[in-house]
Amino acid sequence: MDRVKRILNVSYAYQRGYFGEGVGVAVMDTGIFPHPDFQYRIAGFRDYVGRRREKYDDNGHGTHVAGIIGGSGYLSGGRYAGIAPACHFYGCKVLDQKGNGNTHNVVDAIHWLMEHQEEFSLRIINISVGMVLGARSEERSQLLRAVEEAWDNDIVVVAAAGNNGPRQGSVTIPGISRKIITVGCYDDNGDSIRGQGLKPEYSGRGPTDCCITKPELVALGTNIVSCAEGKTGYAKKSGTSMAAPVVSGAIALLLCKYPYFRPRDVKLRLYERAVDLKLPSQKQGWGAVDIARLL
Repeated sequence: MDRVKRILNVSYAYQRGYFGEGVGVAVMDTGIFPHPDFQYRIAGFRDYVGRRREKYDDNGHGTHVAGIIGGSGYLSGGRYAGIAPACHFYGCKVLDQKGNGNTHNVVDAIHWLMEHQEEFSLRIINISVGMVLGARSEERSQLLRAVEEAWDNDIVVVAAAGNNGPRQGSVTIPGISRKIITVGCYDDNGDSIRGQGLKPEYSGRGPTDCCITKPELVALGTNIVSCAEGKTGYAKKSGTSMAAPVVSGAIALLLCKYPYFRPRDVKLRLYERAVDLKLPSQKQGWGAVDIARLL
């Protein structure tokens, strides 16, 4: 995360007093472990898999994602702090220990978050999971309707592009939605991904079957060190699941400065201020985020 924050120019926001205070981010994933880097900032937790009340993560994926968004870096002396270290979280466990889930739970969680968005000051939903394009059309439609309904109710939805690239049209659901912000990664090649079960150029690419440009943005997503349960408190993971929370954290900083921004304002700002990496549009979309330009 120290590398990610340096490349994103996150210090620009910190020097001006923007750390994500007051911005609630829902992490829909495998759960969230009460890591020291989250301190008192886990505002709530709902378990749609095991129906347990205590906060937990029996996979580690969700905790890693939350750390990228807004871990404080307490255990690492700040080195592995997330992008928006003062934001708060609401954890929704919609995936089991193996990372599997069902559409019904995800849709129920999104609807519950919409009903309680004011109570928890929820501004962002991060979805670092996705279903393949071959999923049943009914399930596809249910999930797409849910994320777009959340968007229309003033919650910015950020989804990972999936790791099924490099073929065109390989963005996973709900990332194909025309409304929400879909994130791929641009550091998905070379020796850095060996031994991680990922193939070169793994980031999902557009366009969608409706000719919509996807992903909108790309971010760093390979070999990201973030929060984990265990002796060291941190672990290294790769994938577009790691790139999406980088952008969610950047949006939390943006909403800290401009709390009146609605999802369409956020999306327009990201479009206008994206950094063109000179990659094919189906790979990079608009480009990458730079915090100094964004704010």
